[in-house]
Amino acid sequence: MNTTLRHWKEAATLILAAGHRLGADSLSSRTPLSAAPGSPLAGSHGPSHLPHRSCFDYDVLLLKRSSKSGFMPNAYVFPGGMVDSSDFSSEWLDIFKSFCSSPSFGLTSVKQPVESRPPIFATDRLKLGSPIPGEVAFRICALRETFEESGVLLVVSKPEEKSSLESIKDNHVPHSTVNDLCSSELTKWRTLVNQCPSNFIRMCRELEVLPNIWALHEWGNWLTPKGRYGVTRFDTAFFICCLQEIPHTLQDEKEIVRFQWSTPSEVLQSYQARELWIAPPQFYELSRMCRFPLLNDLHNFSSQRATEGCEHWLPVVINDPHYISVLPGDKLYPLDTSGEAETDKSADPPQEHHQDSGLHRMLISDPYSLSLQITITPKYNHVLPVVGQALESKADSNSQL
Repeated sequence: MNTTLRHWKEAATLILAAGHRLGADSLSSRTPLSAAPGSPLAGSHGPSHLPHRSCFDYDVLLLKRSSKSGFMPNAYVFPGGMVDSSDFSSEWLDIFKSFCSSPSFGLTSVKQPVESRPPIFATDRLKLGSPIPGEVAFRICALRETFEESGVLLVVSKPEEKSSLESIKDNHVPHSTVNDLCSSELTKWRTLVNQCPSNFIRMCRELEVLPNIWALHEWGNWLTPKGRYGVTRFDTAFFICCLQEIPHTLQDEKEIVRFQWSTPSEVLQSYQARELWIAPPQFYELSRMCRFPLLNDLHNFSSQRATEGCEHWLPVVINDPHYISVLPGDKLYPLDTSGEAETDKSADPPQEHHQDSGLHRMLISDPYSLSLQITITPKYNHVLPVVGQALESKADSNSQL
């Protein structure tokens, strides 16, 4: 972990999508959103620009943070959290010894030049005293946090590591692998890992499993804007993983008080109905996922696109008079944020800050009213979110696959 950062705490999060189970227990695997009379969910279609929930053959996992949480209380978030020093421990070299001779432990290499890579990935971890590459350590962090918060353990058993990795290389959607552990064994280890993150290493060694870092694909990099959610600010690596079916899930009743498996459009409609609150990055990424109602399409796109790399996104806040959050590519985005973008007080900054006529922004009139204005073409072969027809642009329509 990078202890030299002045303003940021490094973190990792996992967008976990899983196919609907087929069979008698399919309904019990999902947590459909309730709808108040007259709300968008109560209708058959909801907002017209979003795919109907029946179009999706998968759900995405969201976790509700405790009201006592110091960061985004009561928010629904993807599983994840702050990196721990144990995620960069040299002890992982023994766990991954079959892969230590391969760059980044066998992860597919990224084409993005190192000079344009987000610092969270470009930082030379050897210079900071760790032999574990950032691409590996942040995946370990995301997997560990997902296990702690939701009880979902994504691992590869050592005896089956070769066959499992061949399946991943063939780009098959992986099964949710929990190593056939009984619930009491999982509960025991989950408690231990929650008590001390380094117990995740001990668990993998004793159970002879590997964290399934190969099933996680690089998706994005979001930074917390200044002054929006308290003093703590995070530089967060976003990964995505697709599973064939929804795994057994259980909140930890500490940081997380509820879990929910729902389609991306259901979550967005529930947010617009003021039935739950999601932060702007979750809104943006769920809107992106609406481009892919089918799990195989999402998996194929995310696994192939991940080799391109991703952009470093620090939202810059403008108050004019509503809350506007501009992102890289927007004509008002500062040329140099240096990680310390101040909150601008108007939407008319100095001319040298104008890059072009592009729009890439989130307009927020209140916590439950967020809209996107986007006319840019996304970098690194990414897709734009699905937005309202009035805001769609040529770049937006060209991004559809």
